[in-house]
Amino acid sequence: MHHRRTFISALLLLGLITGCSRDPNVRKQKYLESGQRYFEKNKYREAAIQFANAIQVDSRFADAHYQLAQVYLKLQDTPRAYQELARTVELQPDHTQARTDLANLLIAGNELDRSEEQLDLLAPHAAGSAKIQTSWANYYSARGDNAAALQSMQRALQLDGNNSDLFLNMALLQLRASQLDAAETSFRKAVELNPRSTGAQLALGSFYQARSRWNDAEQTFRHAIELDPQALDARAAMARLYLAQGRHDDAEQFLKQIKRELPQNSAADRMLGDFYLSTGNLDKAVEEYSSLYKSHPADLQVKKNYIQLLILHDQIDPAARLNDEVLQANPRDVQCLIYRGQIQLHQGKSRDAAETLQAAIKTAPDSAVAHYHLGVALDGAGNSQSAENEWQTAIRLQPGMIEAHHALAQAELRRDNYTALQQSADALIKLTPQSADGYIFHALAAEGRKDYSTAEADLKQAIDVAPQNPAGYVEMGNLRLTRKKYADAEKSFEAALDRNPASVDALAGLSRTLVLQKRADKAASRINAQIAKVPNNASFYSLLGMLLWGQKNYAGAETALKKATGLNKNDSNALLMLGQVQSAAGRDDDALATLENATRDAGAAASDARFYILAGEIHEAKHEASKAQQLYERALQVHPENPQASNNLARLLLEAGSNVDVAFSHAQIARRGMP
Repeated sequence: MHHRRTFISALLLLGLITGCSRDPNVRKQKYLESGQRYFEKNKYREAAIQFANAIQVDSRFADAHYQLAQVYLKLQDTPRAYQELARTVELQPDHTQARTDLANLLIAGNELDRSEEQLDLLAPHAAGSAKIQTSWANYYSARGDNAAALQSMQRALQLDGNNSDLFLNMALLQLRASQLDAAETSFRKAVELNPRSTGAQLALGSFYQARSRWNDAEQTFRHAIELDPQALDARAAMARLYLAQGRHDDAEQFLKQIKRELPQNSAADRMLGDFYLSTGNLDKAVEEYSSLYKSHPADLQVKKNYIQLLILHDQIDPAARLNDEVLQANPRDVQCLIYRGQIQLHQGKSRDAAETLQAAIKTAPDSAVAHYHLGVALDGAGNSQSAENEWQTAIRLQPGMIEAHHALAQAELRRDNYTALQQSADALIKLTPQSADGYIFHALAAEGRKDYSTAEADLKQAIDVAPQNPAGYVEMGNLRLTRKKYADAEKSFEAALDRNPASVDALAGLSRTLVLQKRADKAASRINAQIAKVPNNASFYSLLGMLLWGQKNYAGAETALKKATGLNKNDSNALLMLGQVQSAAGRDDDALATLENATRDAGAAASDARFYILAGEIHEAKHEASKAQQLYERALQVHPENPQASNNLARLLLEAGSNVDVAFSHAQIARRGMP
């Protein structure tokens, strides 16, 4: 009987335990508590899994939705954070912290009307909440009302005057209001209240750096490093400080020291490679990442950065192999889908790239980078309007995306839309006031309207802000050339070449200036002199070939262009010119062989309609209309709206007595493109 009672007790205990484990309220609470423990240890991925498990048990569990939102905020996954916060306040409308976080996200995303709606709903709690007052302060600041922002922030500090983070927020608002002394006081107070906060130290150091108080900034960053020797933020800030002062050698040595001190930290190792990339030393960046990849083959971020570097370095085949490995393991990896699109663009496969990037956008519709590269692919495929739409989408998603603004400005310049170009230029100047690009586009817009005095003033500004950038001097040379100020134009182009001996634009401008003065021999000798300085510049040989072709020196032009294509087999312009030179010399069969070989390879020429059009015109001249028609049709396959191919095909169809309606449709395309 004793054993039987023991057995029954065990069964009852087991039933009790099993019953508890099946109770959904108990299970979801256990998942929540487990997630919170992971969160406190900064294990955000693990925390996300546990919070998601709690939601799976009870989809209306508001606390789990809120905690999951906090994880996504830490992971900087804004769309998912927003989704979870919205779900939290839907389930629990009086969850003030979730609604405050939601308002802050909307303010950060410049959704000010929607953020105001959330803040209005928080009004009953605002008087006693420093966090809500801070949200109002940030809202007013985003609206440009600095006075109201500072008043709200002052109320927040009255409610919680010992909060270091609130003083940091006040300092940033005072900076926006140009109250520099008050901002410094607030930064110092934040450090005083939390002397072990590396974030406060870094904010103060950055303030000093922005004021060019180099010694104060360096001491502050050193103190931040002492507070947390394993943290990388402070070390990265120190490296940036050295770079801001032009102390490149000190920055390099400092980053090498980090690599020695933190040998197992791949993020620390990456800093040196990223430094080489940021300073334009692509060879060293690739070398560094090659070593990194061997040391950390399982580090996905190292692998992805290495792929990007290989693409930038035109090492397309190894980049494609590594990228395919990642996509084989995860076919929906958005970053690597974007890399695949970039690789296909390098291979001249614009249409394939567009399909790949559209797949990336299907997975991540809010990826500004994917939209930007899709725009590049569509532009390469001849669909310029859709390309511009993609760049505008990229800017809407990421207003500070310089590349998208730049691409849009280039497109507007091609269309001679000077009003839109000026707007894009203004955006670039606002985003990067120390870069020449915005001022140059502004000058080109003015020049397009024949406002030459404004254009010259803009270009002087471009040179002032970036005196070592050759672009400002090149455009100044072009402007002076337009106004037939030949001597001044020569000086500007030479100044550009002094700053960058490999500048093709500068040498082309100088050559054009000399030719217009009927000094073609001088232009040829000047190009040869620059080739002697930069012997492996394929574009210089293309420039020489073009000049000699214009002088009807076909043999010399062919030699130069063959040298160009030998140095860069993907230089489609040089390959096309080579075919044109051979045809002009009366060697049509050689020209056709050149064009056919170029389009047979998987390079840029294969998707360049100009090759098929030129080959078609050569066949026409040989009275081979059927072959010409096939080539024009092929040109329209790679570029459906090409007006020259459409024009030529319409004429051939009419001459052959073919379908008049088809010929008419091609003629309409031609007329739209070349009115």
